[in-house]
Amino acid sequence: MAAGGVPVRAARKNAPPREDVLVAAMATIAERGLEGLTMAGLGREVGMSSGHLLYYFRSKDELLLQTLEWSEAELGGARRALLARRGPVAERLQAYVDLYVPTQARDPHWTLWLEVWNRSQNAGPQERDRQAAIEGAWHRDLVALLAEGISRGEFRPVDAERVATRVRALLDGFSIQLAVGLPTASREEILEHVREYLTEALAPYAP
Repeated sequence: MAAGGVPVRAARKNAPPREDVLVAAMATIAERGLEGLTMAGLGREVGMSSGHLLYYFRSKDELLLQTLEWSEAELGGARRALLARRGPVAERLQAYVDLYVPTQARDPHWTLWLEVWNRSQNAGPQERDRQAAIEGAWHRDLVALLAEGISRGEFRPVDAERVATRVRALLDGFSIQLAVGLPTASREEILEHVREYLTEALAPYAP
């Protein structure tokens, strides 16, 4: 039996596509923030009971993680497209940074990320592995960009892994400040700080 005493077969037949639920969850976060996302409210949006949602997602933590994975898959497509562009690696690196940094305070994707990070304190090993997979995709793409820039002579020869780790730490720090609305720096100022660091870290040595 599904939650609420509804037969499992009926629950599966009447459920909307999984992606519809995730899209609705992300739209709710964008419109009303995480405080506006409840299982009952989401169920009304997609025509399911909260019991059915819990049957499919087991918990709100799992719903949030799956919504993040869906959102990251969308961003991953955009990231792969920019990595495939022709032209200077430096331009693609700036596009990567622009994609990484939140668009504004309460950016829904970053709001969701921060909530999943916060809940990860009580997450199991499988959930932590799934979060690490998301982080790993961003890291590998950045390492690949740096390595390409080095091989083409656009960047000085550096340890791409170490520089990528530092760059992402810088991006995470600034992005969290922007996402939670701390009045420290605007998005434009953040992007300029990152540009300056990348120039200092990667500019080829003078002949």
